[in-house]
Amino acid sequence: MFRKTLLAATALALPLLASLAAGAAELPSHIKSRGAIIAAIVPNYPPLEMRDPQTNQLTGFDVELGEAIAAKLGVKMQWQETSFDQMLASVRTGRVDIILSGMSDLKSRQETATFIDYLRSGSQFFTQASRAAEFPNPEALCGKKVGASRRTALPNDIKAFSDANCVAKGRPAIEYVPTEGSADARTQLRQGRIDAAMQGGETLPYIMGLEPNTYAPVGEPVRYTLMGIATGKDEAKLQQALVEALKALQADGTYARLAEKWQLAPSKIPEIQVNAGE
Repeated sequence: MFRKTLLAATALALPLLASLAAGAAELPSHIKSRGAIIAAIVPNYPPLEMRDPQTNQLTGFDVELGEAIAAKLGVKMQWQETSFDQMLASVRTGRVDIILSGMSDLKSRQETATFIDYLRSGSQFFTQASRAAEFPNPEALCGKKVGASRRTALPNDIKAFSDANCVAKGRPAIEYVPTEGSADARTQLRQGRIDAAMQGGETLPYIMGLEPNTYAPVGEPVRYTLMGIATGKDEAKLQQALVEALKALQADGTYARLAEKWQLAPSKIPEIQVNAGE
């Protein structure tokens, strides 16, 4: 299903990608003269972005990918920490050039920004490892409390799954519990305040490595989305440069190497796309 959607989205994006590829990668003059791309980031979503507990330096897949993109384009990456709620406004008003922070490319967000898609994410239910036997599949969560970050598309994914697989089949609905990010959801799960949680499946292998025998996935992801680097809608030159830099990183093996390093190999996509999210 995801592959069919991916192929359809790629077909729709081909005219735009062809126009982007028509010229050489060259950044807008104001970015070239500054010598840096200003990128919004919220470093609370390992292994995509976080602060190293030893050094307090930014690290993660998105950080290393961003640095590699900047190097390909002959500039630096200047990271600007912000809140998730402010990111789209920041790129829309030009306070930042891009958002590179594990943001899902959604149709509703394409009204504000253009997305250069570079990774896929799966909406994954999970529970405490000690309770894994209670939830052999996602349907076992009907009538249970499930937490997820209120600022993301995950609450909608929980409701859609609940409506289709619980309510429509005469079972009690999943009770969604809003959380202040994925870390808060995991805290509430460990404390027993919720029965399960949902976050991007791409993050779970890393989290489970940090906290062995603590969490267990419940079934497979219920929906796949694409993650994208967001730019201003009218920033065609910047979009072209980002597409070409990412393609070059795929071609020289950097993209695959970083995905392996951060346990994100299943989240790779075969080709860079523009506004292919649904």
